Amino acid sequence: MRISAKADYAVRAALELAVAADDTSLKAEVIAASQGVPHKFLEGILGDLRRGGLVVSQRGGKGGYRLARPADEITIADVIRVVDGPLVSVRGVRPPELSYRGPAESLLPLWIAVRANVRKILGEVTLAEVAAAELPEGVLDLAEDPEAWTNP
Repeated sequence: MRISAKADYAVRAALELAVAADDTSLKAEVIAASQGVPHKFLEGILGDLRRGGLVVSQRGGKGGYRLARPADEITIADVIRVVDGPLVSVRGVRPPELSYRGPAESLLPLWIAVRANVRKILGEVTLAEVAAAELPEGVLDLAEDPEAWTNP
């Protein structure tokens, strides 16, 4: 799995909105400056998040963006899917739509297992947990493995 810059920026923007007060809207400029994200690129991402139902926007002097639902109801997977589509694909195709023959036949269950594990982590971790630095124990266990931090 590869996390695109767009997905990374989207999650970071959503986290900024997660820590804002419930009735506070943040301007794109503020989010961009806080996270070191290109402003124009972020505007497009925030538009995607709005169209995806994860954020709402308000115009005017007190305008800006805020989460459409509580941060504990939005997963990291929700954000990534809105801006990038499926979490795991092979050649742009979702694993269940693939078929293989011969010695490659067992690739399909492998790709399905990869997708299941990505979903298990990103689909269960919420914006609220990340913003509060309270990742689930299973995620922390995986991250504490020294081999997780090295590139083979």
